[in-house]
Amino acid sequence: MISEPRHPIYNFQFALLCLSSLLFSASFNMMIPELPAYLSSLGGAEYKGLIIALFTLTAGISRPFSGKLTDTIGRVPIMAIGSIVCVICGLLYPLLTTVSGFLFLRLIHGFSTGFKPTASSAYIADIVPAGRWGEAMGLHGLAFSTGMAIGPAMGSAITSHYSINVLFYFSSVLALLSILLVLNMKETLKDKQKFRSSLLKIPFKDIIEWRVIPSAVVTLLSYMSYGALLTLVPDWAAHLGVTNKGLFFMTFTIASILVRFVAGKASDKYGRVVVIKISLVMIGVSLIMIGMASSVFTLLTASVVYGAGTGILSPAVNAWTADLSHPERRGKAVATMYIALEAGIGLGALFAGWIFKDIIARVPMLFYISAATVFSALVYLYFAPKTKQTY
Repeated sequence: MISEPRHPIYNFQFALLCLSSLLFSASFNMMIPELPAYLSSLGGAEYKGLIIALFTLTAGISRPFSGKLTDTIGRVPIMAIGSIVCVICGLLYPLLTTVSGFLFLRLIHGFSTGFKPTASSAYIADIVPAGRWGEAMGLHGLAFSTGMAIGPAMGSAITSHYSINVLFYFSSVLALLSILLVLNMKETLKDKQKFRSSLLKIPFKDIIEWRVIPSAVVTLLSYMSYGALLTLVPDWAAHLGVTNKGLFFMTFTIASILVRFVAGKASDKYGRVVVIKISLVMIGVSLIMIGMASSVFTLLTASVVYGAGTGILSPAVNAWTADLSHPERRGKAVATMYIALEAGIGLGALFAGWIFKDIIARVPMLFYISAATVFSALVYLYFAPKTKQTY
């Protein structure tokens, strides 16, 4: 491994990106614990699986476009678009109060995560040398995960003390602050183009970056469990006696945050695939623990293990995707990985909601199935093409 001079990751631009991602993450994650009950209050209890599935559907559909636009018109504009969608949707939730209106907004809201994370990952790869991608992705993931941690707990507290409409408006405020930070960042794409409608024409060959298929497959299989988790945990936690629905999400995200301090560096030092295998074992075991949980303590213990596993997995997979990608198609490569991520979350949520149907006794079985899916990703890694890191 060739040594290279240390690079100042901790600079002003990277700090702005991390803070912007924290606010962006908090803005849409703060809604998640409250949406199942809200949809039920609108008369749409049978559609709970669509809360996450519709969101991830449009996120996945938008990835080829966000990837291409990230590589053509720039990283900063695409990050801003993602946050703008969050602002608009937060303002519209209190106005569209029918089941169909709510589901339509979930569909539109998904465009936010289809744009901002794609451009953010490409931005990091632009400003950080390859030898520290794992560390940088880990630090950025730390900021994003902090938003995931504080968002749900804040959302439940705001809804409890005020109303869910106040929650929606507060979500818009956080997204707006995220935009203001992004607009103060320097563009890193050297050969920028002006936007033109022809850029929205995506040939089939431009949808997927085939060089990153190994990381995409692992992402798809491992994140199906997350979709099931988002759909089932609010009801499962309430069944076990958790009063604040955001507590589980806050616990696992704090664990994810803590492990990220070392997780990114570990993949730089020991290799992406080795670290990913360890994380998949942890995630699979944690899902079995969640299914077997019979008390609040057991559930929260399992959430810590799940959080640690995902905290190790995320920066390693992101860095592995950057390793496999071509520099001129980095946005497309990141988009491919995120298409797999959104497909995994969406399919997991859809399947869980379809089987669950508010029958609590089915929850353990669904978590065991989710664990089996994660372990299948582990099996795949033993047959995936061997790759080298780019430094």
